[in-house]
Amino acid sequence: MTTDPTAPDLTVPDPAALASDYLGTVTDLMGRIRAEEESAVSEAAGLLADQIAQDRLIHVYGPGGHSNLASQEVFFRAGGLMHVSAILDEGTLLSGGALRSMAIERTPGYGRIVIEDNQLGEGDLLILVNAYGINTALIDAALTAKDRGCTLIGVSSREHADSTAPEHPARHPSRQNLHDVVDLHIDTKVPVGDAVIGIDGVAERTGAVSTFANAFAMNWLMMSTVAALAERGIDPPIWRSGNAPGGDEANGRFIETFKGRVRSL
Repeated sequence: MTTDPTAPDLTVPDPAALASDYLGTVTDLMGRIRAEEESAVSEAAGLLADQIAQDRLIHVYGPGGHSNLASQEVFFRAGGLMHVSAILDEGTLLSGGALRSMAIERTPGYGRIVIEDNQLGEGDLLILVNAYGINTALIDAALTAKDRGCTLIGVSSREHADSTAPEHPARHPSRQNLHDVVDLHIDTKVPVGDAVIGIDGVAERTGAVSTFANAFAMNWLMMSTVAALAERGIDPPIWRSGNAPGGDEANGRFIETFKGRVRSL
């Protein structure tokens, strides 16, 4: 084997080094969320607790590719609140085709249709989760829900939204950011581009972090809501894993209460 003397001297990290770099970056990101978003999460948890205390649902919508995972993360999940109703609209789910998903999240009017179809209105609470906080379906959903009297909580990256050019094709025609539209915002701090690990000799970064950030923020919010309810003397219905001993029996006590109310149940 011969070596090209003109080739650049590249030091390619081994898998263990990559894992350490990635773990450190993800941990630092979640540490920032923890340090800087406590007030927002606490206030949001109070709003969620108010809804559950009145036996009202918590609606969660994550329009846009992998952002849909955030709504699924806290829906019908072990340790999750049974009052959570995820809007699992198939338009932007990747299972229908990735390019199709991206085209739909950029289609004006689509988010409005989803909110109207789910009949959200006065007194409802909607959590909108999106990694970057700019796409058309997302902003249409926010504006429509606001017009219909919903309380809005946004979970997205302020840095990413503020750094995205007004003329970017993903943006809503109004050029608004999610954090400017909602009543309360939780900043996930996702850096521009999402991927965070650079490797010598490779043009693009790898290792996205938005799914970790969204999941951490959403689970923190759910746990804080449970704690807020406990302070009020309320023991809310929480899903137990169906694969755990007694799971089906524990969940079965509440199924009829939510079946028919939660569309995707």
